[in-house]
Amino acid sequence: MSEQVVIAIDIGTTSTKILAYDKAGNTWAEEEQEYPLYTPHPGWKEQDPEEIFQALKAALRPVLKAVDEKGGIPGGVGFSAAMHSLIAMDESGNPLTGSLTWADQRSVEETEELKNGEGHEIYLRTGTPIHPMSPLTKLLWFRKHDQDTFERASKWISIKEYVFYRLFDRYIVDYSIASATGLFNLEQLDWDEKALELTGVSKEQLSDPVPTTHLVSGLNAENAKELGLPADIPFVIGASDGVLANLGVGAIDPGSVACSIGTSGAIRTVVSKPSVDPKGRIFCYALTEDQWVIGGPINNGGITFRWARDNLFPDIKQQAKQAGRDPYDDLAAIASKVKPGSDGLLFFPYLTGERAPYWNADTKGVFFGLTLDHSRDQMIRSVLEGVMFQMYTVVIALIEAGVEPVEFRANGGFARSELWRQIMADIFETEIMVPESHQSSCMGAAWLTMYKLGMVERLSGIKELVKTKVKHEPVKANSDAYNKLKPLFIRLARDLQSDFEVMADIQRQYAEEQA
Repeated sequence: MSEQVVIAIDIGTTSTKILAYDKAGNTWAEEEQEYPLYTPHPGWKEQDPEEIFQALKAALRPVLKAVDEKGGIPGGVGFSAAMHSLIAMDESGNPLTGSLTWADQRSVEETEELKNGEGHEIYLRTGTPIHPMSPLTKLLWFRKHDQDTFERASKWISIKEYVFYRLFDRYIVDYSIASATGLFNLEQLDWDEKALELTGVSKEQLSDPVPTTHLVSGLNAENAKELGLPADIPFVIGASDGVLANLGVGAIDPGSVACSIGTSGAIRTVVSKPSVDPKGRIFCYALTEDQWVIGGPINNGGITFRWARDNLFPDIKQQAKQAGRDPYDDLAAIASKVKPGSDGLLFFPYLTGERAPYWNADTKGVFFGLTLDHSRDQMIRSVLEGVMFQMYTVVIALIEAGVEPVEFRANGGFARSELWRQIMADIFETEIMVPESHQSSCMGAAWLTMYKLGMVERLSGIKELVKTKVKHEPVKANSDAYNKLKPLFIRLARDLQSDFEVMADIQRQYAEEQA
């Protein structure tokens, strides 16, 4: 007898991943298609929206084929997508720009102007911190620097909206993606009039906001035929990748905190109503109409480990490659031989600016305390520790905002490193659980879809499926060593913010001279 499965699509920054799940959480098929990131000018980070749409179709076809061969029937399709993207569309539905990603920093100047003006009031209404990642500041940039595109744009949309437009010929956006734009009023669940007035964009130029469980059907004939899907198969619009990752690891109860590190990183927890921070340190994005995810992302997670691998240990990288080993395992082995605290060496992992809790695109990486007694061995451990110190500052912001953590669930690429997981437990001074959940954003999208389609009764039921793979308890001696450094890290990170901005101006001058 055929079994019904759900297709989950996660449109990420570097690739689109598609998985098929049944209601028991079993994976029936999996496919991934990568696409390039373009940097036409310094600080710009764009993608081609049509390349992403074609990658989605290329990944979907083999998943559907595998499901069919195993006797499954696709019962619905659910979506996850990266936040903060922005695309200008013309009246004919063609993109006028690339898809500006969250990493795009062209609007640094507009961000600073907004911070010195009404930015905080906008944050309190929208829950999106004022930062170049935000579509709000990107729109301000277009209005100031690219008036031709600004005036020609019929619609301003995200990459998920682009995909839905290509599939269904309509412009809709879920509350979750909308709540990460800086343009969406959390209380009214509609576009914020004052934010729109500031940008010069009208409601008619934005998609219609809908709940994350909104059902769409009526796939256009061309796509239905090409993909081999029934035209009436239900699509659930879904949410953003961050909030669905919480759902996917089972961190959806009060006090359950998800800690993820991939290229970047994030700390997130679910609350029952919109909540913002008077100090502007954390975000607030929608999961459902009565479940909201608050937390903070950091820019520099696994990307710092990769930087250290490539620049401090090119020889180890080459040796590991020749031997067929993962160089990260070799580096972790080196770091494990260094005492916690890296013999008094701190690393501030701000290689690509920083988001939470400082929201300052001008922050820079720093080794602090470096002496002749230190070698690259201490440096690599301090890189791993620095990322966790930064994650801990986000936990502090959440606690000060009223969150009472009762459990921490870790996922993402870093969770494969036993050393890095233990460093988290030691710095956080709490047990760290690592769920078995694979591709948590996809799993979250699938479960939300099953919930909407009546295949499962409760969203919270996912916790019964997500089993714990491993647990790490803090080691007191290690925590004692880190407790000597935590106050220093937090104070220096805060005090250096203005100096980072001075250095950023100097670096921009160097870049202009070399251009």
